[in-house]
Amino acid sequence: MPSGSESPHRRYNPLQRQWVLVSPHRTQRPWQGEVNASPGFSELKYDPKCYLCPGNQRAGGHTTPKYESVYIFDNDYPALLPESGAPERSSSPLLKAERERGRCKVLCFHPNHSLTLPRMEPADIRRVVDAWTSEYEMLSRQPDLRYVQIFENRGAMMGASNPHPHCQIWATEHVPDEPAQETESQKAYLNENKRCLLCDYLKVETKEETRVVCENDDFLVVVPWWAVWPFETLVISKRHLGAMPDLKDGERTSLADILKQITIRYDNLFQTNFPYTMGFHQRPADDEAHEEWHFHAHFYPPLLRSATVRKFMVGFELLGMPQRDITPENAAERLREVPAEHFYRGPGSESE
Repeated sequence: MPSGSESPHRRYNPLQRQWVLVSPHRTQRPWQGEVNASPGFSELKYDPKCYLCPGNQRAGGHTTPKYESVYIFDNDYPALLPESGAPERSSSPLLKAERERGRCKVLCFHPNHSLTLPRMEPADIRRVVDAWTSEYEMLSRQPDLRYVQIFENRGAMMGASNPHPHCQIWATEHVPDEPAQETESQKAYLNENKRCLLCDYLKVETKEETRVVCENDDFLVVVPWWAVWPFETLVISKRHLGAMPDLKDGERTSLADILKQITIRYDNLFQTNFPYTMGFHQRPADDEAHEEWHFHAHFYPPLLRSATVRKFMVGFELLGMPQRDITPENAAERLREVPAEHFYRGPGSESE
């Protein structure tokens, strides 16, 4: 079947070992569902009500220092705690529960309240990459922690409770389901083929080109063959490496660059402050070599057709299998066609 087929078909996701239903013909159906206001850009460099702005008070009486670059602190309302008691044993094996200890941290990208990754200077994003790497290394050394999940929720519709540029870092006692599934999939592929799954996939996408959005010397961004979200992308390192500490100095700069490239294209696509959930997947911190692991990041944006129409997982997607209307090839083409420079040139821009 041609990759750009307009007939209903399903595509296989080898990382999750799941199928995705693709229905390109449904893009012509009229939309009468919920429409949401487009998130705009703020020009407020300092918000006295923002607990992440320098010098402001946070919950529980903590004060955010007057930082000038990246700032990291333990989450005041953590989902995980360093010390957690084991749940009571159930009378039935069907009612299973386990203790889950961990750490939750917040990393502020920049003291300027109005900035987002696409509007930050490359050198400032590089400082964020360095901070991510240091946190991964530090948390990975703790004996009770097995996985470090770095993720950013951008925009209120993605659950971000504060517009200040920041992300979260959760370190867990057990490997969460998504990276655990990817671990098993990559391990199975390596055992069967004696090659890395994502190294092989990188070669396929580089050859076909139709789903490639942008790239630099060290990273490739594609709308994956198996994409579920309308403009989902996968950021893949060109060199086989398992985690951020493996990145060479130049590769850290390249990672900062590619994150700026793809987030600019997201904003430019619908001329808005584009919402998404982004997260890095890297090898577990369990003292195993994990030769199968290939460093990558997922972007999951909810916008469907414009800045006001978004997509949720409902109906057949919850009960049957994920389904999408826009093909990965079409999504990649639309992202490629937008300018590589950010459309917004307000007074709050770093370039001003």
